[in-house]
Amino acid sequence: MKKLHATALSITLIFMCVRAQLSVADESRDKVRHTAVAGMFYPGEPDELRQMVRSFLSDACGAKVPGKIRGLVSPHAGYIYSGIVAAAGYRQIDPSIKTVILLGPSHRLPLRACSIPEVRAYRTPLGDVRLASLASTLHSLPGFETVPEAHRAEHSLEVQLPFLQVMLKDFEIVPILTSGADPEALAATLVPHIGEDTLVVASSDLSHYYSYETATAMDRICTTAISKCQFCDMPLCEACGKQAVLTLMHIAKIKGWHGLLLDYRNSGDTAGGKDRVVGYASIAFVDKKEMTRTMKKTISTQDRRALLRLARSVIEAELVKGAKVAKPGHVSPVLNELRGCFVTIHKHGQLRGCIGSIEPTHCLLECVERNALNAAFNDPRFPRLSADELREIDIEISVLSVPEALDFNDGEDLKRKLKPNIHGVILSRGAHRSTFLPQVWEQLPGKEQFLEHLCLKGRMSPKAWQDPKTEVEVYEAEVFGEGFQVIKTASS
Repeated sequence: MKKLHATALSITLIFMCVRAQLSVADESRDKVRHTAVAGMFYPGEPDELRQMVRSFLSDACGAKVPGKIRGLVSPHAGYIYSGIVAAAGYRQIDPSIKTVILLGPSHRLPLRACSIPEVRAYRTPLGDVRLASLASTLHSLPGFETVPEAHRAEHSLEVQLPFLQVMLKDFEIVPILTSGADPEALAATLVPHIGEDTLVVASSDLSHYYSYETATAMDRICTTAISKCQFCDMPLCEACGKQAVLTLMHIAKIKGWHGLLLDYRNSGDTAGGKDRVVGYASIAFVDKKEMTRTMKKTISTQDRRALLRLARSVIEAELVKGAKVAKPGHVSPVLNELRGCFVTIHKHGQLRGCIGSIEPTHCLLECVERNALNAAFNDPRFPRLSADELREIDIEISVLSVPEALDFNDGEDLKRKLKPNIHGVILSRGAHRSTFLPQVWEQLPGKEQFLEHLCLKGRMSPKAWQDPKTEVEVYEAEVFGEGFQVIKTASS
């Protein structure tokens, strides 16, 4: 029996080797990279796969991106774990995209240079996706090579394709595996080839096999660093596709793109236990100028009233038994856009709480809801709001534009460039950061006075604003509140 078993095992191994060799021969002959994980990471049947992807795209959460998505960080786990997160980004890509540059890690084989396969197409159950001519162009440059073994069983790029095949009608890809290459150098090489019809996708999962709470905390650092292109915090980020993500971040910095977190979950939220989880994020990158133009749309009177009702109702629901949150019956597209916002509470004309989000990390509805609660109950400068105070307060909402860096040579140059009553200002120096909304100019109209108080708020030297090493960003705000008969707009 042992001899028969050993013989059968030998025959099986020989058959597997022959089949692998035939597969390699087929791939070499027709120059197609065949699917490696169909039937495992995602369904192998075309109809089932198409239905699953469409279901994810329909069910995905995440706010409406203000502008065209130019870059995307997307997970690459099995679809039951990460498909819903990937869909949060893919459902909003522009259908006019013609070229997709795919950046991903080589999980099984370390690479010194970037590897681009010498094939004509990638095959999935939904059909073949052609390689763009750019793949051949890049392959001829220093820093690129072909390592067939790295691509043959690699899933990081393959799992992105079915989403692209469902969303785009006619497109080509540039598949790049990277693990040891310099992300900044790779970004510099790719940037000249990125046009209006190009999408850059960095394939990466986040932390692996920590508890749910630990993973969530770790991944929050990572998603913030990626979205804000804070390279100094990336050593704290655990991600299997970190080189690909860093490349996209460098591209974003060069191109002037802004990162937006669309969705974050881990396997404990989707299809696994909470003791050992893997993190997933969908992060979109949008052109800052285009984003600013999109986000300067005036908020309608109806939407303003809905947001003010929402802010007051979430505070009341926290304080008054039986009170309900006044969710808007009709949600306009603007309310679902990613926006930064502040909620300010006044009592008898005096500040009673003010908390906000400068970066557009949540849709406007969620931003107002979160910050209304924080302004009422979590502003460290004031005690928690009480039910007795509800009739004495007025609520004000400031909806922000995307912050833009303001370059300056010295203090005098900075003062010349600042626009009182229009610019909200952010000062950053090392770990210190502070902001004043545009309406603060009413209390501190002098530019030096305004800037010195802003430095002190951020625990910086009162003269730090004069040093060009201090980072300065400005934004505008649309301001409206319950206590105003005329809606104020900071840019008016």
